[in-house]
Amino acid sequence: MMKTTEHLYEAAKPVWERCLNHPFVTGIGDGSLPVEKFRFFMLQDYLYLFDYAKVFALGVVKARDPELMRTFAKNVDEILDGEMKIHRAYMKKLGITEEQVFAVKPSLDNLSYTNYMLAVANAGGPMEIVASILACSWSYAEIGQSLSRIPGAAEHPFYGEWIKSYASKEYSEVNEALIGLMDLLAENADEEQLSHLTDIFVNCSRYELGFWDMSWELRQ
Repeated sequence: MMKTTEHLYEAAKPVWERCLNHPFVTGIGDGSLPVEKFRFFMLQDYLYLFDYAKVFALGVVKARDPELMRTFAKNVDEILDGEMKIHRAYMKKLGITEEQVFAVKPSLDNLSYTNYMLAVANAGGPMEIVASILACSWSYAEIGQSLSRIPGAAEHPFYGEWIKSYASKEYSEVNEALIGLMDLLAENADEEQLSHLTDIFVNCSRYELGFWDMSWELRQ
């Protein structure tokens, strides 16, 4: 019998393959991505992460078990003081201040994605919250690992740091913990619940693909 996350992975695999082969992602891997496209992406992704952290925070609100509350709270901290360090480092390289970041408006694709996750979190419980969160975390882990296998990609003077961050042991451990949490929370899920979780996970994976499209096209 397949684990819940194995089922989710198989359902989203066609979308993730398109993400892995997206010109924005392959451009990071071979170093050919125009910096202005990456700059646009980093600004939008930084704004995205604030709402992503709010989805985890709703997990704290919805959780009844103190240990689960701590897990969600820890992930909020890991986003705000962990993953965002990658963005802040690149913003320094690009000469962007945090004040300039907050002067930027989230794109329509960005708003649609984060509003969907927040709606799922508000309507559902911890199980649905993790399903909405996991697509982002897991797909980035896949992308990081894939790009790190390209000879010389992780040593690129500009994009190498981004690749190494998402291919790192630390990022992998955080993602693996979320995978394990998803399986734990969905251990007794029935067919209807599994179908709903799959819809959430695939929808968020499609939003991930749309985020790459948005960044490639500089779409506001």
